Amino acid sequence: MMKNVPPSSPLRIGTRGSPLALAQAVETRTKLMTAWDWPEEAFEVVVIQTSGDRIQDRPLRLVGGKGLFTKEIEEQLLDGSIDIAVHSMKDMPTAQPDGLVLDTYLLREDVRDAFVSPSTDSIASLTQGARVGSSSLRRRAQLMHVRPDLDVVEFRGNVQTRLKKLAEGVASCTFLAMAGLNRLNMAHIATLAIEPEDMLPAVAQGAIGIERRSNDSVTAALLEPLHHAGTGQRLAAERAFLAALDGSCETPIAGLATLECSELLLRGEVLRPDGSEKLSGERRGAIGRGAEMGYDLAQDLLSQAGPEFFSWR
Repeated sequence: MMKNVPPSSPLRIGTRGSPLALAQAVETRTKLMTAWDWPEEAFEVVVIQTSGDRIQDRPLRLVGGKGLFTKEIEEQLLDGSIDIAVHSMKDMPTAQPDGLVLDTYLLREDVRDAFVSPSTDSIASLTQGARVGSSSLRRRAQLMHVRPDLDVVEFRGNVQTRLKKLAEGVASCTFLAMAGLNRLNMAHIATLAIEPEDMLPAVAQGAIGIERRSNDSVTAALLEPLHHAGTGQRLAAERAFLAALDGSCETPIAGLATLECSELLLRGEVLRPDGSEKLSGERRGAIGRGAEMGYDLAQDLLSQAGPEFFSWR
């Protein structure tokens, strides 16, 4: 593949239509333009509405889980309507449909959760019984584990929708991902960036993945310069941990892998949805053993939990 020789027809980049999803697609396009010295006209951003975007009145865990944000996009990738798909990795199921592969990850952004409130500066300073808005089962369980007195209510929608609800007084505070705020140039919205030691993030939070057809060698070569190896190594551990726990939108799971010199440190936790119990652990080892470490840590937590811990599934 030669630089300065763009394809005869634009490379079609599939994405959801939210401002954040579009920002991620544009970031991908910009990196491809830089890598191959192609003009913007060599690419077309194709907006695809997903079931997860259409359904706003019910928690996702009640209507299908994470796959609701990917199903329609992957269908269009498989039938050739688009050439690549850009995803927030924390929304991605751990297995891809036959014929698709996910092996390109951009440099990971800030993994931390953002505490957002117009009236208070931290979780600890929330008044007893304060109403907190969150659609994330993980965040809800983690919050209730440390503050069972709080009233946690469903809070669906994109960043802008959630901020509007907050301004209308639907809740005293909410949580967003710092990565999303950074990509939208809205980091100033965060009242506080919560360190992972205080709120372990979702598996793959802050990472963008690019999906393609497994038999498309031309696109594989095109994407190769964009892949960030360190992000891929971290996600291999985190997603193996999630897969072994059978993670879904019904399972409060958190996990974060970090690279420390020549080693990988993986931390993980699983909680009951009401926050009444939390199990956590970590593994440290060679970077290339990330997937093995993720599986091993998951098995350890499963053995500690016993059958009753997961009786709410």
